[in-house]
Amino acid sequence: MARRPVAWVGAIVLLVEAVGIALLNWFLGLVVNKQDMSLAGLDPHAMSVSTWIAGGLFGLYLALCAFIMLRAAILDRAPGRFGRLLLISAAVVHALLGAFSVGLVGWPAFVFMMAVLGLIVLTLVAYDKKPDEVADEPRTGTGAAGGGAPENGAPQPA
Repeated sequence: MARRPVAWVGAIVLLVEAVGIALLNWFLGLVVNKQDMSLAGLDPHAMSVSTWIAGGLFGLYLALCAFIMLRAAILDRAPGRFGRLLLISAAVVHALLGAFSVGLVGWPAFVFMMAVLGLIVLTLVAYDKKPDEVADEPRTGTGAAGGGAPENGAPQPA
């Protein structure tokens, strides 16, 4: 299966998106700062600084998601519990942003968000949680419940 290339592409796309989000929020902060306008009595400088902080935090969040996917691609292993939770939250964020972007930005933005969502979900689904450990367990037939038959079906001696 092509799980490694999907994880690689997903990591690259998330990293590009992280840089794009950070630059977009930097630009929006500059616009708010240059306009010197107030929104409901808020300080314009506080709005521009909060825009820069929010863009940086969201960019770091997406970069961390990209790192988790990159690590999964390099090691060819499923992400750990924290990584899975982070990628699931990124999938939910992209689904919501895709739904909002249809009306606000247009269909191309929706298609991009759904493509990123697909890459994240495919990476999560493609990597099974430790399939080798389940396949390598010896089946002796004498589990904790006791009294199981061995693999060849012969009865156990008493």
